[in-house]
Amino acid sequence: MVRLQFSVELNYDISPPGGDFIFNIHAAHTLQQTVVNETLHVSQPVPYTIDTDPASRNRYLRLQAQAGLLKVMYEATVELQHYTAAPNALGEVPVCQLPGAVLPYIYPSRYCQSDRLQKLAFKEFGHLPQGYSRVQAICQWVQQRVSFESNSSHGSTSAVDTVVDRVGVCRDFAHLMIALCRAVNLPARFATGIDYGADPALGPTDFHAYVEVYLDHRWYMFDPSGTAIPMGFVRIATGRDAADAAFAMLFGSITSSAPIIRIQPVADRQGHVVFPAHGSLALSTDGL
Repeated sequence: MVRLQFSVELNYDISPPGGDFIFNIHAAHTLQQTVVNETLHVSQPVPYTIDTDPASRNRYLRLQAQAGLLKVMYEATVELQHYTAAPNALGEVPVCQLPGAVLPYIYPSRYCQSDRLQKLAFKEFGHLPQGYSRVQAICQWVQQRVSFESNSSHGSTSAVDTVVDRVGVCRDFAHLMIALCRAVNLPARFATGIDYGADPALGPTDFHAYVEVYLDHRWYMFDPSGTAIPMGFVRIATGRDAADAAFAMLFGSITSSAPIIRIQPVADRQGHVVFPAHGSLALSTDGL
């Protein structure tokens, strides 16, 4: 079991008459991810609500802020008891057997145009044996053909753009892998967490985009950017692509600064500290 403590600090300057915010920064409650404790501080004395989406279990903080400065600080301690499996034991689920809740993740979406990449996907991966090894091949293909470069893409960059430009940040790697998976009928979804274990040379700790693929009736994690450690991902949100999992949606004339994020392993109830590490087993923190 891994126990991680993290914090997210967000700062904004809001012009009159004020602005509306929808945040997605709370740790999700899943089968293998337990929120031990959490605190939220909002600097302005305004009411807020926290709603949980019944399908994705994403947790949304909503508030209307006054003009001026706003600071939102969220802190949590999370325990991860990963479900593990031998990769060679995981097969693909035929489309006719997919649960209804999984079907949206085989369709094209705004940033993951799997229909436009179908010819490429079948050429590269259509002949491979089905199962975890084919997903891993897609993940490695993306890693080998796309270079990680900070600030190399923008909010409208899609999977097709990344195929052409061959450069991007973690969300671009994720979008491309998702699109290629869906193109060969593998359900895949976008996930956000924290980039524990990333090389400090890549910059300060930040939100991290990774991929979950549906195999053998469970969602398994993949990190196509290869910049972080999946065993240390604290899941915040999932969706069809980044449009469903943004950490903040702002409505009004608002200036923001870069998030300030910290994460570290802490001792569990027995006093043991487990540091996330790369391994050979398939990892999941969620079933259906």
